[in-house]
Amino acid sequence: MFVGIDAGSRATKLVGVNADGEVVCRAQVDQSVKPAETARMLLEQTLQGAAVTRCVSTGYARHLLPFAHRAVTEITCHARGCTALHPEAEAILEIGGQDSKYIALEAGRVADFMMNDRCAAGTGRFLETAAMRLALSLTEMEMPGRQGSVVSISSMCVVFAETEIIGLVSNNAAPIEIMRGVQHAIAQRVVAMMGARRSQTPAIVFTGGVAQVPGMREAIETALKYPVQVPEFPQYTGALGAALIARDML
Repeated sequence: MFVGIDAGSRATKLVGVNADGEVVCRAQVDQSVKPAETARMLLEQTLQGAAVTRCVSTGYARHLLPFAHRAVTEITCHARGCTALHPEAEAILEIGGQDSKYIALEAGRVADFMMNDRCAAGTGRFLETAAMRLALSLTEMEMPGRQGSVVSISSMCVVFAETEIIGLVSNNAAPIEIMRGVQHAIAQRVVAMMGARRSQTPAIVFTGGVAQVPGMREAIETALKYPVQVPEFPQYTGALGAALIARDML
């Protein structure tokens, strides 16, 4: 068993692979103020005594897991995980709870990357803040009419956007339409981060926890003006990459 643990800002994810690189288990749990204890609990509950040959950690708390044999950056792990699932990938767009990343690939390896980790706009936190203000859950984005009207959100700061949302609600804008506007605002912010590479139309894999939210793929594709690929389990690509790197260690 080779294990990858992605100790992220919002959740800790675990993927186990066998000697052939096949996924044999995956699990996740909400992050806590004690990431090492959270990761160890997840490991013990998921593997239930199975022997671990190698363990690689990644994510914000990767250096805090004493049982990991090696700590590897998120950039490297997402690249390894995404290219294992989509060998044709030329770039990765990853949106997590607290940051977003654009990773350019050449022959499956990281050639360049850009990261937004200084502002909540363009991250899952923006979605969560808007959903709480609108009394919606992110799963409600699947409700009928999801592809309907979109309310424009002009503020790119989460604090100002929240004020704008309050104004839209007072003007009787539908909450689901406001949420779609938030999704498109996030997509525009993330695509802007790509800069000139946006026009190169590479084969992009959209991953990270936000890729699970209904409507986000469409928002990204609208901003890019071309399609993207989304893995079956987008929130696990970093942990998968870490597990595969653990296997590569032998």
